[in-house]
Amino acid sequence: MSVPLLTGEERRFLIGLDLGQANDYTAITAIEQEWSREIKGYLYKLRYMERVRGQSYAAIVARVYNMLKSPKLMASEPPRLIIDKTGVGAPVVDMFRVREVRPTEITITGGNSTIAAGHGFHVPKRDLVFALLTAVQNKQFLIAEGLPLAGPFMDELLNFKVKIDTKTGHDSYESWRENIHDDLVLSAAMAVWFGKYKYGRRAKFR
Repeated sequence: MSVPLLTGEERRFLIGLDLGQANDYTAITAIEQEWSREIKGYLYKLRYMERVRGQSYAAIVARVYNMLKSPKLMASEPPRLIIDKTGVGAPVVDMFRVREVRPTEITITGGNSTIAAGHGFHVPKRDLVFALLTAVQNKQFLIAEGLPLAGPFMDELLNFKVKIDTKTGHDSYESWRENIHDDLVLSAAMAVWFGKYKYGRRAKFR
């Protein structure tokens, strides 16, 4: 799906960083959020996506830091970093803060509601994925042509399902097959969720 030319007066880049364990994949996603007068809402354009494994967290921090400072990501406001703080995320957040980067921290939960906490939020996994799925279904999520990981990303997204825990009544999103990773989906989902949560309320006042 091709990405239309930029015409809106409000646009920003949202960087989603889903951190993996030492031997797992870490996914980095750059999504451009732009106000569209045509649909009177925001478009989310997947401009960049990469998956890395075997790199130190210090190397990943340096990589993302350079992205945040790139002139290509400067728009109507500086880019925002949305990072998965779950598990190994806390020390990585500290590394960014040493570099004077203040990321929005997302702790992924299996609960039922979003809770503001410190410099970020505790967010149910289903809400993150639902935000992305809704944008896709409403044709508000566009993928730039030529992205090497566009295929694996769509495979991940299409292979998600809802699993109900009969003991707790909570639902969570997981892959149909165990060999399907979810890092690409979660990195994009965090960025889209934050874009909707932070800026989506403006739409009804336009």
